Amino acid sequence: MNNLANDKNIYNLLQMRYGIIGKSRLMTEVIQKLVQAAPTDLTVLITGETGTGKEIFANALHGLSNRKKSPFISVNCGAIPETLLESELFGHEKGAFTGAIEQRKGFFESADKGTIFLDEIGEMPVGTQVKLLRILESGEYAKLGSSAIRKVDVRVIAATNRDLSIEVREGNFRQDLFFRLNSVQIELPPLRRHIEDIPLLIDYFAQKVSDKLSLKYDGISDDAIKILQSMNWAGNVRELRNLIETMITLEQATYITPDILRRHIAPALPPGSRAPLATEVSMIPLRDYAEPRNIELELIFRTLLEIKNDITDLKRYFITLNAKLEDLKSQILIPEPMFSISGDNEEDKIEEKILRLDDMEKKLISVALERFNGNRRQAAQALGISERTLYRKLDDYGLIK
Repeated sequence: MNNLANDKNIYNLLQMRYGIIGKSRLMTEVIQKLVQAAPTDLTVLITGETGTGKEIFANALHGLSNRKKSPFISVNCGAIPETLLESELFGHEKGAFTGAIEQRKGFFESADKGTIFLDEIGEMPVGTQVKLLRILESGEYAKLGSSAIRKVDVRVIAATNRDLSIEVREGNFRQDLFFRLNSVQIELPPLRRHIEDIPLLIDYFAQKVSDKLSLKYDGISDDAIKILQSMNWAGNVRELRNLIETMITLEQATYITPDILRRHIAPALPPGSRAPLATEVSMIPLRDYAEPRNIELELIFRTLLEIKNDITDLKRYFITLNAKLEDLKSQILIPEPMFSISGDNEEDKIEEKILRLDDMEKKLISVALERFNGNRRQAAQALGISERTLYRKLDDYGLIK
């Protein structure tokens, strides 16, 4: 079949293995480009707004390539402090900087013969961009603290939600690196530009979470779909997925109607809009409503959602941490005082407890890193914290190797 993106087998593979969903014209063009670029060794730049699925496409590019049996290393350049990024990417020698107590190989060395995915490439410091350009041109690099030239065979896939041409003009990104990265550009469209794929995405996410929770998904009404198609979706596919997963979980996979939608995105619906709306003309996106009050409600609602997500992440972290600390109590020997003096300063006692908690947290992080063989992304996920937070704590506790 000439148009590989329309090949049913390819489409089913992309959906089942990678979760790439879409049969609209825009998504068909994107998938066609993915299928064409995957078997090559060309550098690929994936662009698009937050939540459009850039890492998913990077995974598919690797999985459909001749390097699929070799490592796929994903690096979020925005999650690693600038001072550590060069060392993480290219490795360092013992004594290269304070705290470098042993030699460490970088992500490029770990990805040899495979693929490295550099997410948020626009966050990379200009100094590190020079080394990246050298690898792209010759495959050569030097570890931090070493003059020895090493060589790797790595395919580079980069992604950004920034306009790198603007970053080049403003001096934040090297033009020569931009040209090297941009051998093939795959631009992922925002969800609001291919709303005809929303029903497919809803079914996919709903069925996935229903199967996971052993629930029976009864479907969604046409009017509910029209409402979802009328929304702005600032968070794109990720935002839609979160909404569907929340509704299916809380509503126990019932039949989704506009009334149920109202319970989860109430400010996004016009007052009194119950059940079917008269015509498609009446399905005006919220961002186009004439009343400023409705626009303000959406902005307030989205801000509250962001705050809610931050609070949820914090709660999840502390719950996970407390549970892990309980499990580790038996592994950590906390010395009891040989004697006590009445009238001890209460603040000293509290400070002592805080220090013990720090020791336990340090131990918890070490155990997680050992469990995942030093993979910091997996360790951070297991601990319920972000990669950036993990890097900060590793630095605080002197655990960076």
